[in-house]
Amino acid sequence: MLLAFDYGTKKIGVASGNALLGSASPLPALPCKNVQPDWDKVTALIEEWQPEVLVVGLPLNMDGSESELCQRARKFARRLQGRFGKPVWMVDERLSTREARERTGIHHADPKVDSMAAVVIAEGYLGGSEPLAP
Repeated sequence: MLLAFDYGTKKIGVASGNALLGSASPLPALPCKNVQPDWDKVTALIEEWQPEVLVVGLPLNMDGSESELCQRARKFARRLQGRFGKPVWMVDERLSTREARERTGIHHADPKVDSMAAVVIAEGYLGGSEPLAP
């Protein structure tokens, strides 16, 4: 069991993943306040799902370089690791939002797209994408 996160400054998409089945399902997105995650909601989610591993998408630019959002996502990943003591990995999430929009048919800002992007991130991890340290 894993939880995957599509980190954003306004909301964080979330998905649960099952390594045995190699699949993932979207969960409700988590709100952010002043670009900060609602840690009480993150804690409740982790207590409810009891994941063995946490996966955070790394929003690299198309040329592979890192943006400011990458640094924020890395900070979020390190905080997850520090707060919950679980293994945390990052995976390249380039084009995950595009794929999430195709899967959902939603082409505007919507929390369902963020959580579907987390599904794409989880599936990438489960499918053998190179995991990166936070």
